[in-house]
Amino acid sequence: MSNIKAIKVVILCIFLTCTFPYAARANYTSEEFIKSFFDIGFKEVNVALQESKKHFKKDIALPVQIPPIEFTHSFGRFSDLDGDVNDGFEIEYRHINKPKNHYMIWVKPVKYGLQIRKEHINQTYELHNGSKAIYSTEMARGFNLFIFEKNGWQYVLSISKTISNQVTPEILLEIANSVSL
Repeated sequence: MSNIKAIKVVILCIFLTCTFPYAARANYTSEEFIKSFFDIGFKEVNVALQESKKHFKKDIALPVQIPPIEFTHSFGRFSDLDGDVNDGFEIEYRHINKPKNHYMIWVKPVKYGLQIRKEHINQTYELHNGSKAIYSTEMARGFNLFIFEKNGWQYVLSISKTISNQVTPEILLEIANSVSL
């Protein structure tokens, strides 16, 4: 039951960030854009990362590579919800004037990670360290997901379907391989 709840939380996060009102609004200032994310709990990536490391008492390695598309802003958020099942760290990369340029990273302890059903897997990949990754176009409406595990963490790389021709599964595999501790 807790895995279903975790999946619902991830899908809700994707839905909220997809439908967030500022994402579709044109001609607003960078300050308004930033405030809109800070109002829903986001902050500077490094601040949220430090909060997450402190909470989990473990380092979190992030990819050193990002998708080859333009972003103007990045935001981080540490979620400390009911119990430990839904706790996690997330980063959003956005472009103030190009809502389709939307990329997210979620990091959770493996034991609380998403359980993936076979029917949601489009492709399976192997990372440089020999671990498996899956690519899904079925799990989240409007987003393609690349899910893998490293160093006791489950990572979910999420890219808007509208730019999936520019950010292919192979690019997401390269990003996954750039995570190291």
